[in-house]
Amino acid sequence: MDFKQIFSRDPEEKPLDIIKDDGGFTSIFRQIVVVGDSLASGELESMDVGCPRGYHDIFDISWGQYLARMSGTNVLNFSRGGMTASEYMNGWAAANGCWDKSKAGQAYIIALGCNDLDGLGQAVGSVGDINEDYHRNADTFCGHYAKIIQEYKRIQPDAVFFLVTMPREDESFPADIKARHDAHEQLMIDLANYFTNTYVIDLRKYGPAFDNEHRKLFWTGGHLNSAGYYIIAKMIGSYIDYIVRHNMEKFNQSGFIGTPWKYCE
Repeated sequence: MDFKQIFSRDPEEKPLDIIKDDGGFTSIFRQIVVVGDSLASGELESMDVGCPRGYHDIFDISWGQYLARMSGTNVLNFSRGGMTASEYMNGWAAANGCWDKSKAGQAYIIALGCNDLDGLGQAVGSVGDINEDYHRNADTFCGHYAKIIQEYKRIQPDAVFFLVTMPREDESFPADIKARHDAHEQLMIDLANYFTNTYVIDLRKYGPAFDNEHRKLFWTGGHLNSAGYYIIAKMIGSYIDYIVRHNMEKFNQSGFIGTPWKYCE
């Protein structure tokens, strides 16, 4: 057989042109850590007559766990509804064992920003906010977000990082929100250029818009439903597959991540 039947590096291919049902080359990472907020936690929104609205993290239907079942790899949810980068670094991660070396990932998928920028109104910042000693990073979204990467690089130096942008909004969203989300996208690109072994999963550029039609099908209230999280899993896995296929030479030692070995000629 021709291996090109299962392996393509068409220079004209765009991310998400090919959707993988099994996550494709995502499977080369045997343990993946997902850092995120409600949309990374499988959060469902409940509402009943006479009852307050409820919010429930159901990790089993998170896109991370759908991806785990698709790809056969182990995925850890280090996420929670309402999570921000600053909360993650200011005690939550430590309290929940997220720095435990035994839980280190070969790859990390980080999907944070909505609660930081839209909820807290935190300044986006820039890579100029990053210090070699991350305790001295600036008090911006970038400063706190970079701390997460820096600490996980300390724990697992050869790990691969995938930074997720925010999906596109429909035309009804206010211009200031769109501008913040555009700035977030650019920051993810800048961080990927700043750190080694770091890539962008740019759903804002290549994913579908979260418009009214999308909400009818894949949302219940203000959060995605099970089908919505499943679709996100297929996009994340397919995007990682695209990145690996088009940068295969950079992933030829992925199996050594977390071991004391490497291959040097």
